[in-house]
Amino acid sequence: MLLNIKNLHIEIEGKEIIKGLNLGINKGEIHAIMGPNGTGKSTLAYAIAGREGYEITKGEIIYKGENILDWEPDKRANEGIFMGFQYPVEIPGVSMTNFMRTALNAKREYRNEEPLTGKEFLAKMEEKKKLVEIHSKLTSRSVNEGFSGGEKKKNEIFQMALLEPTLAVLDETDSGLDIDALKIVANGVNMMKNENNAFLIITHYQRLLNYIVPDFVHVLYDGKIVKSGGKKLAEQLEEHGYEWIKEEFERVS
Repeated sequence: MLLNIKNLHIEIEGKEIIKGLNLGINKGEIHAIMGPNGTGKSTLAYAIAGREGYEITKGEIIYKGENILDWEPDKRANEGIFMGFQYPVEIPGVSMTNFMRTALNAKREYRNEEPLTGKEFLAKMEEKKKLVEIHSKLTSRSVNEGFSGGEKKKNEIFQMALLEPTLAVLDETDSGLDIDALKIVANGVNMMKNENNAFLIITHYQRLLNYIVPDFVHVLYDGKIVKSGGKKLAEQLEEHGYEWIKEEFERVS
């Protein structure tokens, strides 16, 4: 199993947000996590990535057979965990080309591989630009500076394509996207999926799952996964809303 989360409890500033979450992801799988606001979806994503301020009070996050709770964020990234943020940050004065070449070569150094030459990197960059249909005018600018919400999300998928992670965690990557941008982002994920990687996609809405077909859908409510199923579950949520899950949860609790 690529990722195995066991009885995870997470607090933020003394308040428990995740309350005993279990989740297993194998290579070759796409998992979607859905749920209303405030149930811990982004908290789970940040905990996997190793963001500061998220205190894990109990449980384990096992990745590639190792408990990664003591790993720094850069080690997690170098070991193949990619985090796509709901609100990507702008980095004025840093060009996309230099930013991504530095990130990619840092990962290669971690693996004791030779750095890519400028020519090799540009060839790889052109290949991935075609994959996610991103315009050259975006990649020639500073990181996310002046980008629209949709452009920032496409840029995140472009970065993911270049870094070729083993586990990609996408936190509400569909937020703020129009239909055309949504299709481009989904197409990039679908083309990158293979038997050696996995995706964890966090979303509010079923519409993204019209274009990315998940192997499993999980509903997160009150800090726990309370229901799991296939794409049909996402369609039920779209039809009945999260009140349906709330009623189900309270009925069995």
